Amino acid sequence: MVAGPNSGESRIRVLVADSTPIHTQLLADALERGHFQVVAAPSDPQELLRIATTQRFDVLILSSILGEDPARGCEVLRELRSSQPDLRGVVLLDSSKREAVVEAFRAGARGVFSRYESVETLCKCVRSVHEGQIWANNQQMAFAVEALSSAPSVRAVDSNGFNLLSKRELEVVRCLAEGLTNREIAEHLGLSQHTIKNYLFRVFDKLGVSSRVELLFMTLSQAGVARAACLPSGEGDTAENDNFTNKSLVLCQKAAEEGLPSAQLALAEMYLNGRGVPRDGISAYMWYVVSEKSTTAVTGEIARAKEELAGALRPEQIRMAETRAAEWLIRNKKPADTAPAKPQPAHSLAKVSSAS
Repeated sequence: MVAGPNSGESRIRVLVADSTPIHTQLLADALERGHFQVVAAPSDPQELLRIATTQRFDVLILSSILGEDPARGCEVLRELRSSQPDLRGVVLLDSSKREAVVEAFRAGARGVFSRYESVETLCKCVRSVHEGQIWANNQQMAFAVEALSSAPSVRAVDSNGFNLLSKRELEVVRCLAEGLTNREIAEHLGLSQHTIKNYLFRVFDKLGVSSRVELLFMTLSQAGVARAACLPSGEGDTAENDNFTNKSLVLCQKAAEEGLPSAQLALAEMYLNGRGVPRDGISAYMWYVVSEKSTTAVTGEIARAKEELAGALRPEQIRMAETRAAEWLIRNKKPADTAPAKPQPAHSLAKVSSAS
């Protein structure tokens, strides 16, 4: 319940931990003038954790910087939320950069607040968060929405639509998709590394994959990585998107070299459309051929793409792509085709692809 200046109602109890003891005390004094009941906590992370688990409070305000660690505040919030899922926390940010905002929300913040804003605005933030609302300005909310839209999403179902993975298995896969190691996943979920390995083995078995790379590619493909890689060059051309595409390229290359057909197809489309790599029709055609040879049946998508691409390449370029594909298959011991393909004109090759 929010208390006014002259109200007899109980006041909102706020636990405050800023980057240094003097900043904490100054902030606590300012909030008390805003009619909150305030507890000033030490900036030491371990002591803060102890107090936060023993003291009663309604809203936690903590700096993203604790001590000399710029990310320790978010780590503390994440630890607290693991034992107190309903905790309502506001993270004080020294920077409104995308990374800082997204990390705060990922840690479980219900509000983010720039310390350069007024105390009056901070009081409004605390009351809003206490009432169950999310506090962020338009730009900060846009950062969170963008991160959510690009976050890996996993939904594995069988032919009847029933989920194949348990809730905990989905959590493990999501952590894997965020790039965490087994040790980091174990720490994040409060489990042993041995338990995490067992979860991953069960996931491999349920989804029919054999490696972390294959599982990761499957996960990111569901999140639209392969589709993003196929956008026309220049579309959404920002530094952030370029970095995202670079990660996609590295993942596609590794998964393609391990023989994953969907990764080989995605890599072909990256070369075709110039996403993350220079446009290269020969490399695109080569990976279409490799993807085709790696599957038991040629999909209509591959056939159509090869047909369109064959019309844009010269016969000698197609022969070069076929030769490179054959060499790749030989190096990777693909038994189906170990001899270089017989050179064919572009129109003839397209007809063979369509009829396969």
